[in-house]
Amino acid sequence: MTDLPRLGVVVVTHRSADVVGDCLDSLLAAEGVALSIVVVDNASPDDTDAVVTARRATAPHALIWHPTGTNGGFAAGVNVGLDILLQDPEIERFWVLNPDAVVPPGTARAFATHAEGRDFAMIGGRVVYADPPHAIQIDGGVIDWKTGKTLNLNQGKPSTTRPPDPDAMDFVTGASLVASRLFLTRAGKMEEGYFLYYEEVDWALRARDLPILHCAEAVVHHQAGTSIGSGKPGRHASPFSEWFKHRARMKFVRRHRRVSYYGAVAFTLGKALQSALRRDLPAAEAILRGGLGLSPPRAVTRQMAESGIRL
Repeated sequence: MTDLPRLGVVVVTHRSADVVGDCLDSLLAAEGVALSIVVVDNASPDDTDAVVTARRATAPHALIWHPTGTNGGFAAGVNVGLDILLQDPEIERFWVLNPDAVVPPGTARAFATHAEGRDFAMIGGRVVYADPPHAIQIDGGVIDWKTGKTLNLNQGKPSTTRPPDPDAMDFVTGASLVASRLFLTRAGKMEEGYFLYYEEVDWALRARDLPILHCAEAVVHHQAGTSIGSGKPGRHASPFSEWFKHRARMKFVRRHRRVSYYGAVAFTLGKALQSALRRDLPAAEAILRGGLGLSPPRAVTRQMAESGIRL
């Protein structure tokens, strides 16, 4: 037993051999906190298993490797990890962390001790891009209900920027998100129907009277999009990322704000045109097909097959 604060951690991997080692090394170096880390693997075809199992946790930390044998998407992987950690009644906080993230030594303790004694749904921190250094990726997010688009607070600003007001946030990014046991008891686990994108946005809407908090000391360095090709400074999103993102956005709108459906369709058309004008026709096609509820382009279908994805 230890008197250190406890924190459960769920890391979901798929084709993460090139990044998850650094992530785990940074977690296992965390100070002033006891981490129970579960790595849930969504049928990685690479050497993710070898990279993870080569790591050895020493007290007060623990590391569990849990391959699922299937690729059920981000939320499905998170939920498997949560089910494992929820069996430990001493864990009250659960940190969902991307495998392409690296955390400073004090971040885990900051998440484990922030707002002690207070009920909450989620805690977010500051996620900064690993490249370029010190630029903020997200401090929390808001929803544009006219289109279903999400907006990252403070994106692109220097890391010295003042943190946002948590009351202005609609959600916390799934790249680094701490959920409380109380929230899980009331709201349940993540919705698995999106497969990729919008799971955490949907989840946050179930917070109801429980607040979403922000911990300024909980910083994460994020490589961003290493597995699925999400967009980041200097790089447009891949067609694979675009199809899933716009598919998820329309699912979200239909689920939570049907009156915004036509505005969401107009946004789809505008984004597709934007990609076409920069002569990125594969991305334009992916945006259109995802946003209009059509099957993915052939190249995306091939990538899905290679990743074991069946929707």
